Amino acid sequence: MIAGDIFHRQPLLRELKEMNSVLASAVDTEVVMIAGNHDFIKKDSYYRSFRWADNVHMILDDKISCVELEKIQTAVYGCSYYKREIKDAVFDKAFPKKRQKYEILLAHGGDEKHIPFQYRSLAELGYDYVALGHIHMPQILIENQVAYAGALEPVDTGDTGAHGFMAGEITEQGCRIQFVPFASRQYIHMDVEVNRKMTGYLLKNQIRKQIEDLGVQNIYKITLTGFRDPDMIYNLEDMDPCGNIVGITDHTKPAYQLQKLMEENRDNILGQFIESLNGNDQDSIEYQALCEGVQALMETRRG
Repeated sequence: MIAGDIFHRQPLLRELKEMNSVLASAVDTEVVMIAGNHDFIKKDSYYRSFRWADNVHMILDDKISCVELEKIQTAVYGCSYYKREIKDAVFDKAFPKKRQKYEILLAHGGDEKHIPFQYRSLAELGYDYVALGHIHMPQILIENQVAYAGALEPVDTGDTGAHGFMAGEITEQGCRIQFVPFASRQYIHMDVEVNRKMTGYLLKNQIRKQIEDLGVQNIYKITLTGFRDPDMIYNLEDMDPCGNIVGITDHTKPAYQLQKLMEENRDNILGQFIESLNGNDQDSIEYQALCEGVQALMETRRG
């Protein structure tokens, strides 16, 4: 089951042909799909006229309709998007019609602009399983009953965590589903802590080590934290040792020698400021405020 947005935009004809070829090769498999808010069915959409393989069934209606798969005694209900936003609660009364032994709801949406619904209300409609689309992250909302499969692969840098599909079985004993990791890589947001002794060379090696520990096949968004030597400026453009970093943000603070600065500046505002906040633990908010204040005063003096 494909619960919409198999494409992130309107599919080209050649793309549908390629997809159809892949799905047709699935032996002893029936595929049911709908269009979501990204690949919604426009007036000139190739979805309208495309001829799918015999084992592929697309629900083209914008109202709840049903595909009956008699060989496996299963009926799948759903509807496709014909515009980007649908604010009506389409599924509120989408009760199954008891056409087959097993009945499934294929639904795309879940927020106020894309067919709003409460997942517990969907569970009460009477389906054996509710397969949801729209949210990229896999989520089992009600065990063995309601789930978002998520995207097979992460779509953007915000799609962290494992991606894959939901595999399940419906029998007379009920429905059983489980998430199956499938994606070849993940987006990972990773913190790298620096210290006063860390040069750019050492920092790059530390980044390499952490990436190797988590997997060089993944894609990273990195945040530098901690306290660096005040004279150290890191060249962020030269910090990608494996070619899989999409962004580095430097949140480090200069680690001033506060005692020495205070003694050298007892007769001015810099020394007085350090004395007023000195003595706090380096992990405290007060210490961070001290370092930021010292940095601001030092930059003012340089100016």
